[in-house]
Amino acid sequence: MDALASLLYEVRSDGALFSRAILAPPWSIRFAAGTPLTLVTMLRGSGRILPGGDDEPVALDRGDVAIVVGGRPFTIADTVHDGPAPAPLYVVHGPDHCTTADGADIAEDLVLGVRTCGNSLAADAPNVLLTGSYHVGGRVSERLLSALPRVLVVRYGGEPGPILDLTALEISRDDPGQQAVLDRLLDLLLLSTLREWFTCPKADPPGWYRALGDPVAGPALRVIHDRPARPWTVAELAEEAGVSRATFARRFGDLVGQPPMAYLTGWRLALAADLLVRTEATVESIARQVGYRSAFGLSVAFQRVYGTRPSHHRAAAGTVRAAS
Repeated sequence: MDALASLLYEVRSDGALFSRAILAPPWSIRFAAGTPLTLVTMLRGSGRILPGGDDEPVALDRGDVAIVVGGRPFTIADTVHDGPAPAPLYVVHGPDHCTTADGADIAEDLVLGVRTCGNSLAADAPNVLLTGSYHVGGRVSERLLSALPRVLVVRYGGEPGPILDLTALEISRDDPGQQAVLDRLLDLLLLSTLREWFTCPKADPPGWYRALGDPVAGPALRVIHDRPARPWTVAELAEEAGVSRATFARRFGDLVGQPPMAYLTGWRLALAADLLVRTEATVESIARQVGYRSAFGLSVAFQRVYGTRPSHHRAAAGTVRAAS
């Protein structure tokens, strides 16, 4: 498993919030839910994402897929009017929770069907917007999110493609097991979009991604992600790469941006942090799974990097889940 596969595997949907909007200008929709990732695409027509702050608006044409990263609110609006967006038709706060801009219940005539809102019932309405919000968490996911810009866009040349067509069909249904189907569709959309974006010429991928194709750093990254429990040394990783220790250390550091052992430690601790939250395994067992000889060794490294003990990290995560 390569570094990208390892990170993408840990980013999975659970209770995805999918929605469709059928719209005629003027329109805008405000997203205030603060979810870490939101997927946005225009199934028909065009729009623009207003990320907020100092970030520039991002245009979306039919079939383009965008991912908005971070918990800050943002707006999607029509492209008919230049300048500030029109007043929002509604504000999305979370699953099944939409209001007007001043916090009142939205008008009944804006609810058009299952997971569908908007201001037009016309079959040929000029704009159809699809959004999917992702609730992701964990230290492994953070390693991926930190590598992404506020808004990234993959442009598919005007054709939504079969995955989006299937998603649009599923959104309008309300069959048993529907949430599981939508979760998996959002997974597929997100992963295929991220993989495509990483290969775009204008993208600025992180060092570890650029290093995957390198004949020296690439093999080391793969074995680190595939076998984190092995007691790797720089010399052993250099042997995997087929070069001298000095050559390997220099090349890895230049491409990835940190020394091999620092990268290995960061990956092990991210895995440990997520295992503490997602499993009931003992700290001792998790320590051995990620390459530490004892719970004490893991605890020392964990506290140095994250500022808390593994047991406290687990307890804090349990408190958050209980309150949510």
